[in-house]
Amino acid sequence: MTRFPSRVYREGDEPDPRFSLANERTFLAWLRTALAMYAAAFALEALSIPTATGWRVAAAGVFLALGTLSALQAWFGWARTETSLRLGRPLPGLAVGGMIVVGVIAAVALVAIGMFV
Repeated sequence: MTRFPSRVYREGDEPDPRFSLANERTFLAWLRTALAMYAAAFALEALSIPTATGWRVAAAGVFLALGTLSALQAWFGWARTETSLRLGRPLPGLAVGGMIVVGVIAAVALVAIGMFV
């Protein structure tokens, strides 16, 4: 039986299951974050928030981009961490966490600015 993705599982030794399961929980947390970002984008367009349309659309676009970035971080972060576990290497650092925090702040600022314009 072949495991997916084979590029991750063909190298190294099987790590302690607790570490692999923790890595999967982190993967799922990133997916929940992506879903929350998408929900925020759709909510900005679905709810009648008293903001200028351009600012609201820009904020929704930022949330959509952040959701996509979170989903990509989930997949590639999981693969990098699982590969590191299998090869006994140090774990990789968080690649996009800071960008997502800055993006959320920017999106909220766009909505706030739109309320006063």
